[in-house]
Amino acid sequence: VPDEVTGGRDTVGMRVPDEPVALSLLRAFGGAIAAPSANRFGRVSPTTADHVRNDLGDDVDMILDGGPCALGLESTIVDCSRAVSVILREGGVPRERLEAVVGHPIAVASGDDAAGTAPGTLATHYAPDARVELVGASEVVSRAAAHLAAGLRVGVLAEKPPVELPAAVVVLDAPADADEYARVLYARLREADARTLDVLLAVAPSAVGIGAAVVDRLRRAATRAPVR
Repeated sequence: VPDEVTGGRDTVGMRVPDEPVALSLLRAFGGAIAAPSANRFGRVSPTTADHVRNDLGDDVDMILDGGPCALGLESTIVDCSRAVSVILREGGVPRERLEAVVGHPIAVASGDDAAGTAPGTLATHYAPDARVELVGASEVVSRAAAHLAAGLRVGVLAEKPPVELPAAVVVLDAPADADEYARVLYARLREADARTLDVLLAVAPSAVGIGAAVVDRLRRAATRAPVR
């Protein structure tokens, strides 16, 4: 495997996509394809062809549009090169499902053990221009009021947005559950920028199943210092 594929590292990642257009492309090509993600480094991932077009513009010659991403989040990355396998990036295949397949617990790498070892593992990633602030459900109203008092445009993303929010707060369409949260997360982060929000208050879903991957993405998007 050439260094151009591994980024100079001594491991290589392998993936088979679960997407008809991508599979058709691979079959037509007749081999494996090594390629970067279809977004600018560190920015919000695309989940539609329009997102790719808006991000990359004329830097690409062609976009194959297979429709919106069915899942919404990136793949799970498991490092099997160690004595004990470890999840480097949580994603579309939940840890609980992997553990059911292998028959034993699988740890999730954190901090320096994961940073930079695989795509999407840097502390700051998937971040929109709007500041993302992770808050508990009971904090949303007070934090929104404080940001509004500071002259900021505020948005809220939560499964159950509080009804007593100030009228000036922009409430993004609420996901019904963790699965839908995963599907719409990146679209909502992009919407926050399209609506020129200064800060987006996000209430994370329960960190169970795919909800754990949603929490991971929100934490990385919120790594930058909060707005004062």
